[in-house]
Parts: sequence; structure tokens; C-alpha cells
Amino acid sequence: MQLTWLGHSCVLLSGSRRVLIDPFIEGGSVAAINPDIVAVTHGHYDHLGEAARIQKKTIAIKEVARYLKAQGVDAESMNIGGTITVDGVTFTMTPALHSSGIDEAGPGFAGAVAAGFVIGMDGVKVYHAGDTAVFSDMKLIGELYHPDVALLPIGGRYTMGVAEAMMAANFIGAKTVIPIHYNTWDKIAADPHAFKTALERTTDIRVRIPAPGEPIGITP
Repeated sequence: MQLTWLGHSCVLLSGSRRVLIDPFIEGGSVAAINPDIVAVTHGHYDHLGEAARIQKKTIAIKEVARYLKAQGVDAESMNIGGTITVDGVTFTMTPALHSSGIDEAGPGFAGAVAAGFVIGMDGVKVYHAGDTAVFSDMKLIGELYHPDVALLPIGGRYTMGVAEAMMAANFIGAKTVIPIHYNTWDKIAADPHAFKTALERTTDIRVRIPAPGEPIGITP
């Protein structure tokens, strides 16, 4: 499998299927990527992104899926703790500590709660934490699902920052960690290299910091 961080929290998994997670890039578009499946962690505009425009099968929590269906999207609904398989790809929805209003739907339109995903494809499991604070039950995500890669936000303010993401990485136990949700705007400025140095100095975890659009090969 290849994993490509496209910027912010947007990640493309390429293998037997092309899975696009949180289809938003600041100042750009991901519509031309033509994924087979889209996964949305929550309803905020910088994660829901272009899901309605892409018009591909989309996995989301029930309330976000209902909104997308109203936009003509073939949306598969699920909820936290559940697992579904779509075209041979497994999606397990995990908790996240964050809000989830759907900005495009107008004030007060709730998108239920935020979530993360453990996505399994071609023998590889990738944990996308979504927007979240650190929480101790991340240990359960590691113990239950054994992800090979963890995608963790480090930008602070709206999610956990570097120190909290280091603790999260230890809780989850994935051998490879990739930081996401940082430096898109000044309010979420963070130094991924400081995160890498500190985590690799104190653990056996490897931190990869790809440039946007740079594919990384992932093996089980």
C-alpha cells in the first residue's frame, strides 16, 4: 500500500482501492484524485471538504452521512465502535474528542460527534485519529486493532499538540507515526521535526514527515 499525505488531514491510501480521508486541502482541490471511497472523520469544513463535490461512496458517522445523502452522495453510515467492509476495505470507527458541527449546513446543524478510523486494506491497518485530544482509551485502539501506522494531529489549539501526540503515539503502539493537522494556518503552527526528534529519542517509534503529495510505501 502507498500512503500519501496531501496536506492538513487529507490522506490518500492507494492499494487494491483508492481511499481518500478528509478531502480538504487549503487553497486547492482534491476532486481530480478520483478515489474509489471517501472517509470523513467529522463535519467541520476542513475535513468534510469536497466530499459532496467528489460524489463517490463516502463513509461517515450517521448524521454526516445523512447530510451527504441529501447532497446526492452515496453515503454509508456507521457509528463509533462499528466496523463495515466496503469493496474489500474495512473501516472501524473509533472515538475522538472533538466537536463536529456541519459548517456548510448553517448555524446549529449538529454533525453528531467527531471520530477516527482504523482502515484495513491489503494486509495493512492505518489509524487516522481525526481531530482529537489525547485520551487514555487510545490504548484500546492499539490493543484491539494493532495499526501499522498512526496519523496523529499535532497542531494544538483545536486538537492535541506535540506533547500530547507523543503520549498518544505511546498509547497506540504503531511502529510508524505520521503527523497531520499542523501548519495549515498560523493558529495550528507546530514543528513536526521537534515531534520526530523527541519521539524517536525516547521510543522505538519511527516518525515519517512526508512532503505534501509524497507517497510512502507501507507494509504490515
